[in-house]
Amino acid sequence: MPGENLSRDEARERAALLSVDGYEVSLDVRSAVGDAQGEGPRTFRSVTTIRFRCNEPGASSFADLVAPSVTAVSLNGRDLDPSEVFDGSRIALEDLAADNELVVDAQCAYSRTGEGLHRFVDPEDGEVYLYTQYEPADSRRVFANFEQPDLKAPFRFEVRAPEEWTVWSNGAGERADGVWRFAETKPISTYITCVVAGPYHYVTDSYERVLEDGTRLEIPLGALCRKGLAPHFDADDVFLITKQGLDFFHDHFDYPYPFGKYDQAFVPEYNLGAMENPGMVTFREEYIFRGKVTRASYEGRANTILHEMAHMWFGDLVTMEWWDDLWLKESFADFMGAFANVGATRFKDAWITFANRRKAWAYRADQLPSTHPITADIRDLEDAKLNFDGITYAKGASALKQLVAYVGQDAFLEGARRYFKRHAYGNTRLGDLLSVLEETSGRDMAAWSRSWLQTAGVNSLTPQVLLSGAGTVDELAVVQEAAESHPELRPHRVAVGLYRRTAEGALERYARAEVDVEGPRTVVAELAGAEAPELVLVNDDDLTYCKTRFDDTSLATLREHLGAVTDPLARALCWSALWNMTRDALLPARDFAALVLRFAGRESDIGVLQMLHAWTDSALVHYAAPEWRETGGRLLAEGALRELRDAAPGSEHQLAWARFFASVAAGEADLALLRGLLEGTEKIDGLDVDQELRWTFLAPLAAHGAADEGVLAAELARDDTASGKRHQVRCLASRPSEAVKAQAWAQVVESDALSNALVEATIAGFAQPSQRELLAPYTDKYFAAIERVWAERSIQIGMDVVRGLFPSLRDSRDTLDATDAWLSAHEDAAPALRRLVLEARDDLARALRAQACDGGAALPGAA
Repeated sequence: MPGENLSRDEARERAALLSVDGYEVSLDVRSAVGDAQGEGPRTFRSVTTIRFRCNEPGASSFADLVAPSVTAVSLNGRDLDPSEVFDGSRIALEDLAADNELVVDAQCAYSRTGEGLHRFVDPEDGEVYLYTQYEPADSRRVFANFEQPDLKAPFRFEVRAPEEWTVWSNGAGERADGVWRFAETKPISTYITCVVAGPYHYVTDSYERVLEDGTRLEIPLGALCRKGLAPHFDADDVFLITKQGLDFFHDHFDYPYPFGKYDQAFVPEYNLGAMENPGMVTFREEYIFRGKVTRASYEGRANTILHEMAHMWFGDLVTMEWWDDLWLKESFADFMGAFANVGATRFKDAWITFANRRKAWAYRADQLPSTHPITADIRDLEDAKLNFDGITYAKGASALKQLVAYVGQDAFLEGARRYFKRHAYGNTRLGDLLSVLEETSGRDMAAWSRSWLQTAGVNSLTPQVLLSGAGTVDELAVVQEAAESHPELRPHRVAVGLYRRTAEGALERYARAEVDVEGPRTVVAELAGAEAPELVLVNDDDLTYCKTRFDDTSLATLREHLGAVTDPLARALCWSALWNMTRDALLPARDFAALVLRFAGRESDIGVLQMLHAWTDSALVHYAAPEWRETGGRLLAEGALRELRDAAPGSEHQLAWARFFASVAAGEADLALLRGLLEGTEKIDGLDVDQELRWTFLAPLAAHGAADEGVLAAELARDDTASGKRHQVRCLASRPSEAVKAQAWAQVVESDALSNALVEATIAGFAQPSQRELLAPYTDKYFAAIERVWAERSIQIGMDVVRGLFPSLRDSRDTLDATDAWLSAHEDAAPALRRLVLEARDDLARALRAQACDGGAALPGAA
């Protein structure tokens, strides 16, 4: 990473000086196949021509390029000495003219970390696959450019590739004379250009629509994946969601899709969920399901398809000026993913998933020491990389959901329409969006922005109920609180619901009022005189972003009757609130686990159920008192097995409980059952143990020493695919052996031989909750290594190592002290590195507080 950063000030200075007229990029990737090239990284030729203007002739600037070597540089016909102008990440440009042409001929490196041009060799058949991934600033690893979002330009790509390959880019392409040439793009930012190349399996379709002016819009559709995944590829469903999304966004945005074709590539070893490259969206191939999955997985894929599609307008057509306003694309896309899923597809409960899953991500991020306003202070590219987080995505989307409630859906969408038309192919800041929303809503957007976009932290809303002697509500108020570190009390548009049990025992809402909560206490006058409630749900219908708390009566009701809440969204909100209380050390972890054991079997929403399983696993591993973990694990395994056997045969609930049972299985009988299910000597009616479920069952067997290297090798032979290899690597690293841990550590920390996907798999296997003592030697090793790793490896691998190998399972005051000692001794470390360590430290301190709550003791000094 040394020398590759770019500051906001440098970017602003360059944008004030330069404007770009166009790029021509020629890549030769024939070197991707065949034997390795010898010493050093495998490289490809990249020739870039940039035409640009300088409004101060005679001034100096620079172009960006990260490459092993540069063969030639020419500026306005003058040949420059590459050894004098190229330093490994920048090309110095002196004495610029008013109109300039820069030509750079370089040898760029194929990537194994998912950054730049990633090269993947399929172990199943030896085929080579390439794809690019750039956000926020890795296109400079593939071609010379001005790597910042506000220097947009049209691009022309041409690619020389092996004869049997197909190549895709943002524009439509065709092959002639051995070269793939692609149509010029509209003006776009460097980070959303794209090349995908290889022997991919490719399926086509088309979308047609008659626009309001009578013209016919035709969009060629394509979907592609590795040949090895073709038997599992349900392209018809991908196209169905794609067409539904295009209809929805055309109905609501009144701006036709502007980028020609619409291809979607599912690619291997992808670091992200997906990327919104116009005309060529890339997704992680795990969205192609090799085995049986639940409806929640299909909903998640649909959400991602729609999220990326929304970016065609929010992000690609109109792009933020700098990464401070990353929310202008990511928050909107996250909101639109759920909004369109509900409005256009079969997934009508997507707002439940949003409330339960996406907001949980936001609540965690917003309580870390690194929390930041939705409009963040992004000083440089390393800051930008770390800000693709729960605040920018999920909190930002939650704020937009609140905004829709605040200004009304019609005003919100009309503001979006004006925003697109006013700033098409341009760059914007916060004020550009607020101004159109003020026009359409008549609301003071500056005050809303100050509270919601420009301050950090999450508020807590708690009901306060006073009853009359007649058994009715005398007064109901909402009390708002904020953390001392972020004391902003925001305006909230909330619904307050009152619930009582019916004669049949169902817990149902019988009264509701919407109110603007402002300041520390707001009286809900509309509910005075209502029958006394058994449960008060603040933020009913999930209109705002807050942590919901309960009064004593409501909490007591949930302990006994949570499963009786009939409305699935209300029930999901109750679960979310209880989980937040567990994380905040207000509810013992064992109490949360008990609620799950008692009521989760009645949960109808499969996405909520799977989230409950993940939370419960986390509660046991991190928040339960150490002396209760063994008991808790046994109780959870017993409960999971009971629900597994009781679930409808072949149902998605049965599959979810099978996975959860595997995650908590530890006793000999549990492991013997898993082994029997794998070998066919045990059977649970309706449970199909397909290949993916086989690996799920093998994971705990390996971690507990019940599946050795031979067993895992045999399973890989059964599933000799890229997916199988990742599973095997994870299981190998999870075995309870000092030698295994030493080898895994060396492979990740001391070597860069593994690809990003195998680094991720090795880290996932390394730290097992049942192996806390085995991991003891690695606390000191971690703190001794992370600064070197951060300096020497790519930022993606650096993030994976620093986050993934933090000694969180050595959850003691000693580990907290070791973390503080490192932070004190490394105040001058890279800010992004310190942020990651501070976040991990905060998670550990939170875990220790929760453990103290669960054990009934106070923990001084752990805050």
